[in-house]
Amino acid sequence: MNTLHVIDSLSPAAGGPPECVLQLAKAYREVGAWMEIVCLDKPGEPFLSGVPCLVHALGQSYLGRYGFSPRLWRWLRENASRFDAMVMHGIWTFPGVALRLAAQRAGRPYGIFVHGQLDPWFYRKYPLKHRKKMLYWPIQYPVLRDALAVLFTAESERELAKVSFRPNAWSSAVVGLGITDPEISTNDPASQIETFYQRFPELRGRRYLLFLARIHAKKGCDLLLEAFGKIASAIPDVDLVIAGPDQEGMQSKLQRMAELLGIAGRVHWPGFIDGDLKWGAFRACEAFVLSSHSENFGIAVVESLALGRPVLISNQVNIWPEIESDGAGLVECDTLEGTERLLRRWFDLTPPERSAMALRARRSFVARYTMNQTALAIERLFSQADAPARKLDGVSGDSKGDVGRNSLLASEAQELTEFHKG
Repeated sequence: MNTLHVIDSLSPAAGGPPECVLQLAKAYREVGAWMEIVCLDKPGEPFLSGVPCLVHALGQSYLGRYGFSPRLWRWLRENASRFDAMVMHGIWTFPGVALRLAAQRAGRPYGIFVHGQLDPWFYRKYPLKHRKKMLYWPIQYPVLRDALAVLFTAESERELAKVSFRPNAWSSAVVGLGITDPEISTNDPASQIETFYQRFPELRGRRYLLFLARIHAKKGCDLLLEAFGKIASAIPDVDLVIAGPDQEGMQSKLQRMAELLGIAGRVHWPGFIDGDLKWGAFRACEAFVLSSHSENFGIAVVESLALGRPVLISNQVNIWPEIESDGAGLVECDTLEGTERLLRRWFDLTPPERSAMALRARRSFVARYTMNQTALAIERLFSQADAPARKLDGVSGDSKGDVGRNSLLASEAQELTEFHKG
């Protein structure tokens, strides 16, 4: 099967979806399947080198994050029939609309990987943005409704997605998520640890907890920092590493908070790290911690499990039930009290108890979170499809408002067609 994966950008700064696509590319190759990627990045971007599949970087988009791209529309229209199936990563942008129209014209099934973008946390936290997206929902909803399946990484993510918008009748599938096994695919562990210590010598010989994610309010960085400040005096030999890109200028505020808490010398800020630096940081840490308010999956959580490092997470990380049932980490609420309790529970464990949890972490990864399983699940989903994608003029309705929505989308399709001809 030849599958096309569509994404706005493969830049690591865009967070989890690009990493998911890169991991899928590796997994597709390992299971003997074929995959191509089309994105709106400029050709020659350094992060495009080394991607283990064919990448079509079109280098054109307008209207900011909406990613309006006539070039993408033309490319999809000309190439959609080459593929057996297509997958869009993310919602709320033009590429998803263009993919739906191109897939239906070519009679090809498609799926939509929403990557947590329907989580109701966003709409409670940012009500004004929610109102704006409600205005866009009549265009976005059919993209989901007409997909062969809306793809989720966990059952809890699928259930939460039903809360945010109406109507919400679509077919769905939980296909999981994961990574390729770093114990097989990366360099020597000892050299990775040494690479990390050479870059950050102040951590050599220190125990530390690792946070590795975007420095963003959603990730609960402030809760982690304040909770660490509350227990720091009881664990004088432990530091905290907060690694990740600072996309919204939050790091300077957190650094001032660390100074006020009297822990500035014990909190380290490596910034964005990847490759051997990232794996070295994981291997040398005592545990990974993520007190996030919303996490549809958590790639970094799984990376930690893969290396046998227990995870200390909030119950807003959607794979928390599996982590808890496997005994691969500890789980608490995404509050200051919950985060403090999470840290205290970890440091109350005896060294043998921590070692046993580390063994269970690795077993949990092997059993649940290798990306090969996700690649095979997506392949099975499309191979079992018993009908071509529905055409615009033949879409069956989910509610009484479908006639109006179909007219809107037919008009949109006509406008895109006229643009292409012009």
